[in-house]
Amino acid sequence: MPDNVHPDPVPVDPLGRMYAEWTVEFTAAPDLSLPVLRWVFEDWQRATAEPEDVTYASRTIGGVPGILVTPLDADPGQVLLVLHGGGFALGSSASHRKLAGHLAKAAGAVAFVADFRLAPEHPYPAQLDDADAVIDALISSGHSAEDITPVGDSAGASIAIATTLRRMQRGAPLPAQVITVSPWLDMENSGETIETNDATDFLIARAGLQGNIDRYLSGGADATDPLVNPLYADFTGFPRLYIASSASESLYHDAVRLAERAQRDGVEVTFDSVEGEQHVWPLQAGNHAPADASVARIADWYRAGRTARIGA
Repeated sequence: MPDNVHPDPVPVDPLGRMYAEWTVEFTAAPDLSLPVLRWVFEDWQRATAEPEDVTYASRTIGGVPGILVTPLDADPGQVLLVLHGGGFALGSSASHRKLAGHLAKAAGAVAFVADFRLAPEHPYPAQLDDADAVIDALISSGHSAEDITPVGDSAGASIAIATTLRRMQRGAPLPAQVITVSPWLDMENSGETIETNDATDFLIARAGLQGNIDRYLSGGADATDPLVNPLYADFTGFPRLYIASSASESLYHDAVRLAERAQRDGVEVTFDSVEGEQHVWPLQAGNHAPADASVARIADWYRAGRTARIGA
């Protein structure tokens, strides 16, 4: 890649090379339209190998379209609600269906990858409303709230956390556990590692984050509202929480602060910090050993939580 983009280090994994390719194109054409950016980010799925023994079906749950992911021999009573990343404006069930397949297969569950509404056409809180609608519809169809696990990467992690916080506020049934990967939570765009990890993160930059913040908050929401920016939230009573983040990525400070705040409020937190991986590196499942290892650790944590509930 050109030396003027990221002279050192050079990406060595599939996702890093993809991000570096994107960065070259974004630099050459800084005014790409939102529809074009959405087409580009559909390419995320290229990093993920197709998992074996997994089927997919288009479904609508609670009025929200998406892809139902069903591994062979999965427990249909256990559902991973996968909330994709993409800055609230990009990404889709198609870009994340294969990652959901790997996660669901490892966890022994089914998954639903929700095509929640995107900003700026649908600013906050449309994304939370859609995640809530899926959970409520699954409960109405006979699922236990404790057996529905929100799984979010990047901006999807914010949706997973904020949806759970809002359900706490209104006294609605809660999931027993929440899984986040490379969480992006800080809508004030103040994370320290945005700058300090700039050379090792081949995707995230402060200007790009701000553009997505502006889209997400275009309805007038405050960047310090705890449901917009969970770093301001009171996590007391929040379900057990898994946080995976790479110390090399620009959003690492978000993950560190999330872990600190949740632990401060008595939440059972597992913070899986890795080294040298790109933003949402588990997207490389089947093609990158550290991604496979992370998927396995997430699944082990998920199953341990289920076992603890059954034995309680």
